[in-house]
Amino acid sequence: MTHSNSNIVCVRVFITGKVQGVGYRYSTVQKAQELGVRGWVRNRLDGRVEAIFSGTEPPITKMLQWCHQGPRSSKVTDVTVERLEPQIYQSFEVRETI
Repeated sequence: MTHSNSNIVCVRVFITGKVQGVGYRYSTVQKAQELGVRGWVRNRLDGRVEAIFSGTEPPITKMLQWCHQGPRSSKVTDVTVERLEPQIYQSFEVRETI
């Protein structure tokens, strides 16, 4: 199944709160794979989690809704979303902390 770039939505997300050390990144990978979203997620040294989500609009919307909640042990206080130019990723992965 191939998508033309015109159907691809790509966003960068910063999640703030108690989101490190609670399985947030690995839960994000599971949710992204379940929804068919591609991209990556990583911890940041400032305590936030950063992610790039790439896919079609409906799964991206569901992914963003999930980010406000996260895994059960997290406590999300803010989610910032920034639209990016469409990018194609092969999978969804955890990246190194920056």
